[in-house]
Amino acid sequence: MPELPEVEAARRALEAHCVGRRITRCAVADDSKVVVAAAGRVAFERAMVGRTIVAARRRGKNLWLRLDAPPFPSFQFGMAGAIYIKGVAVTKYKRSAVNSEDEWPSKYSKFFVELDDGLEFSFTDKRRFARVRLFDDPETVPPISELGPDALFEPMSVDNFVDSLSRKKIGIKALLLDQSFISGIGNWIADEVLYQIASSLTRESCEALHQSIQEVVKYAVDVDADCDRFPVEWLFHHRWGKKPGKVDDELRQLCMKIGMSVIMCSSLLSFGPHQIYPVSGYCRKEN
Repeated sequence: MPELPEVEAARRALEAHCVGRRITRCAVADDSKVVVAAAGRVAFERAMVGRTIVAARRRGKNLWLRLDAPPFPSFQFGMAGAIYIKGVAVTKYKRSAVNSEDEWPSKYSKFFVELDDGLEFSFTDKRRFARVRLFDDPETVPPISELGPDALFEPMSVDNFVDSLSRKKIGIKALLLDQSFISGIGNWIADEVLYQIASSLTRESCEALHQSIQEVVKYAVDVDADCDRFPVEWLFHHRWGKKPGKVDDELRQLCMKIGMSVIMCSSLLSFGPHQIYPVSGYCRKEN
């Protein structure tokens, strides 16, 4: 799945090879699931022809082209969206739809452009979870306007990051995947970040993890795996609890949608007066 690095690689390739070039031909796929065009795809194509590409912009996992006049095409990469420039190596990642031996443009192309110097590029999407849109100002409307600070271009200060963590009650990985918190991080980056943290745990943190494993397992066995007898502060109730009065239903539904995403090793990091507890997976302020 394309995440910030893959989309940034596409942005840089477009910036290097396409900025300053005029669009002479455009073909938008007849696919209303991917191509969101209120006026229709023909109007979309006409809006592109004759325009000059001024810049390639990105926020999180969204990319858009700034032209010499609006509207501007915007690309939300979804599960398998990708930019291909004919004759130019951009980037490769799993579920990539186009090989150099395949037809050009690909049958999965959703947005194809030919430039005045003969260069061609295409946005493809094999799985149809991507979105191609046309906006007068992409940064001021959803989905881009709803995104949090970009993980590369707008990193939080350490103080702001710690403060934000202290106010969240959600699994650490789920928080990293929340695009309104930080934009651009997906599964592989979140897993890699947490793995790197886990690989550098101190002995004290490893001992705390070891102790937590023993405590959780022993307690669950001692009560014969009767979940009604699990401590009320356990994450289990927020993920699986259905008894009224125990768990806020909205939070429970959110946790159910998130899935099993808490990385317990990362829960052992200490941030000043805040401790991320390994049992609950929550960020909580210590008294």
